[in-house]
Amino acid sequence: MLNISIIIPNFNGKELLKKNLPKVLLAAEYWGGKYEIIVVDDASKDGSVEFLKITYPKIKLIVHKSNQRFAVSCNNGVNQAKGEIVILLNTDVIPYKNFVKPLLLDFKEKNVFAIGCREEARINGEKVFSGRATGVFKRGFLVHKRAKNQDKKTTLWVATGSAAYRKNIWEKLGGLDLLYKPAYMEDIDISYRAQKAGYKVLFEPQSLVFHQHETTNIKSMGKKGIKLAALKNQFIFVWKNITDIELLISHFIWLPYHLIFDTIKTKGLFALAFFRAITQLPAVLVSRKKARKLFKFSDKEIIKADA
Repeated sequence: MLNISIIIPNFNGKELLKKNLPKVLLAAEYWGGKYEIIVVDDASKDGSVEFLKITYPKIKLIVHKSNQRFAVSCNNGVNQAKGEIVILLNTDVIPYKNFVKPLLLDFKEKNVFAIGCREEARINGEKVFSGRATGVFKRGFLVHKRAKNQDKKTTLWVATGSAAYRKNIWEKLGGLDLLYKPAYMEDIDISYRAQKAGYKVLFEPQSLVFHQHETTNIKSMGKKGIKLAALKNQFIFVWKNITDIELLISHFIWLPYHLIFDTIKTKGLFALAFFRAITQLPAVLVSRKKARKLFKFSDKEIIKADA
């Protein structure tokens, strides 16, 4: 039976840990195999560390002295994990007690890298499921979205808030890329790179979690900061990962259009995001060169529009 490490990145999430950690422990015990739980605290100021030390002394705790953001927390957790399979869960994710077993069954195939969970949420009182994603390359960018069909096993990417990964492939890929700091698209990037390198990224509809979406990003970054980071990282993703000549030409042909009309639409944010991405270009090109060494498939073979 595969050993697992459940990794929970935390930043000022004491109340969520109080509420949701018991459910994580219940799910791990219900599975019945050998496991460890690791919480990576990203310099919280709300007493999270003290709470964990007193209430859950058996949980492995990694504490950052300064705030280093989500990707670093995930990478540090995986680096210190002992499990062959690592399961990443956000503090606002509540797993159903039987969510582990379906994930591990899919890892019987050795070239499977990542498997995403089916996420349940309540929107305006209605139960909505997500987790399976699709995308197309349109007007020079990767446009990703929730797939209408949430029952198929294929997916373009899995969200690091509720997904399992094979640790040795994670390490081979170099983990989450810090180019995307402070946030957004790190999980799309690693899923995409994995598939271009010949590994499988799947969705498991039988592995169910409830996601409350109580993100700390709005508090720490603000709505404008979140939008700016998301726009900047769209450029980073294309410049780093897209290798099909036709798609690259499309990106640069559409760029003047976006710089004019999307800059107007976003009240200047799009242009600011572009120039921030430009400042990262040397690092992006280094990361691109490194990633390409593992690529075996073209972008068109990976990007598949799915209803």
